[in-house]
Amino acid sequence: MAKKKEATVEERLRALYDLQLIDSRIDEIRNVRGELPLEVRDLEDEVAGLNIRLEKLVSGLELIDNDIASKKNLIEESKALIKKYSEQQKNVRNNREYNSLTKEVEFQELEIELAEKHIREFKVQIEQKKEVIAETKERLKERETHLKHKKGELDAILAETEKEEKALIEKSEEYKTQIEERLVFAYNRIRQNVKNGLAVVPIERGASGGSFFTIPPQVQVEIASRKKVITDEHSGRILVDAALAEEQKSKMEKMFSKI
Repeated sequence: MAKKKEATVEERLRALYDLQLIDSRIDEIRNVRGELPLEVRDLEDEVAGLNIRLEKLVSGLELIDNDIASKKNLIEESKALIKKYSEQQKNVRNNREYNSLTKEVEFQELEIELAEKHIREFKVQIEQKKEVIAETKERLKERETHLKHKKGELDAILAETEKEEKALIEKSEEYKTQIEERLVFAYNRIRQNVKNGLAVVPIERGASGGSFFTIPPQVQVEIASRKKVITDEHSGRILVDAALAEEQKSKMEKMFSKI
């Protein structure tokens, strides 16, 4: 079995720059989505929280209604007892019995007063809860509308880019298999440490892409010779010459247009 031919440094540099272009395109797609997925998730959580709050408020309203019904029953029972004691007073044999029944009547009258006081308090609570319920419903409606709008935005972006992103991720993984592990590891590490995710950059106007530090002419000659992998001493990025970068950009743009 013939031994697989080892890639030249130039081939490795081209493969690395191709990988960078693919990953940069994925980054662009994700930047278009921006914070939208997080916004949608936060809005979904807020809507769920408002629904739970609304359920508790409505449930609390039902409990107060039950309390009012209970107090009204107590009033009716006290009225029945007052009527009963008043009838009994007509048939008493002495003052002691009469006074005892009078105390029972007074006690039931106090029970009615207390129950009516509680009912008034409950009704105030009901009005307060109804106000909070109305505010919560209004807030929920506004958040649901906002969520629907943001989900629509996200769905439209996903529908537009999901297929391309998936295809590019597959291409990225495929290209990584064509580059030796240590270089892929270095590439990934650099990408994580730089803000814009650019691990492989071309020389532009005598400096590495996106940098103001001039690269010595001798180093520029070495980079253009494509005989070894050279990194920028300031940013740690892998450097390629402008001509190679242009060639690979042209090639990859054709590939992107077919995805």
